[in-house]
Amino acid sequence: QVQLVESGGGLVQPGGSLSLSCVVSRSIFSRNGMAWYRQAPENGRELVAGITSGGNTNYADSVKGRFTISRDNVKNMVFLQLSSLKPEDTAVYYCNRLVPPFAPWGQGTQVTVSS
Repeated sequence: QVQLVESGGGLVQPGGSLSLSCVVSRSIFSRNGMAWYRQAPENGRELVAGITSGGNTNYADSVKGRFTISRDNVKNMVFLQLSSLKPEDTAVYYCNRLVPPFAPWGQGTQVTVSS
């Protein structure tokens, strides 16, 4: 039973790129803003990028100009394109609703930026 399933993470060198995908259950996705969050070791979960049902986007200052969020309203998927990656982007990345109530969190996908 699909709820939130993230994929696409991996190990990449500084300056590299990755594309993350999230398959979302229709009941969670439909008419809801969606977002990507990340959690680094010993840090709390933080909002990285959000996208409304109408396609308006917002980004954390730390990723503006480097990350791009998008959504496919037919396939119920959310995407995050990461570029110009930095070591401080290393974290587990999750997708979920943009605003509460949050759906049960998925496993996330690990992004590691290291040379």
